Amino acid sequence: MTHISKSAQRGMSLFSLLFVGIVLAASGVIVAQVIPTAIEFQAIKKAAKKSTEGNTVVEVRSIFDKAASIDNITSISGKDIEVTKENDKVVVNFEYHREIHLAGPAYLTLKYAGSSR
Repeated sequence: MTHISKSAQRGMSLFSLLFVGIVLAASGVIVAQVIPTAIEFQAIKKAAKKSTEGNTVVEVRSIFDKAASIDNITSISGKDIEVTKENDKVVVNFEYHREIHLAGPAYLTLKYAGSSR
């Protein structure tokens, strides 16, 4: 029977295993809260692109609001978008931010901006 010295042993200690587990769990919770905001951003981009079918600012905002109600967009509305024309083409620009509460006074702020171009 061979005797293995303590210095030759390999692996993680219980403390390091707990630390890695806590870090992975915290990261997972944050990612689980960020994913819905990224999905909503994609829906907002789609609604902005669809709203370029309108010819007037009021019509563009109305189309955006209808698409937002279908896709359950709550972060931004038609009054928050910027409507411009470039080369006789309607362009919709938007920007907004979302805050995710982490713990105590700590928040994760996500800033989103996009265009229908």
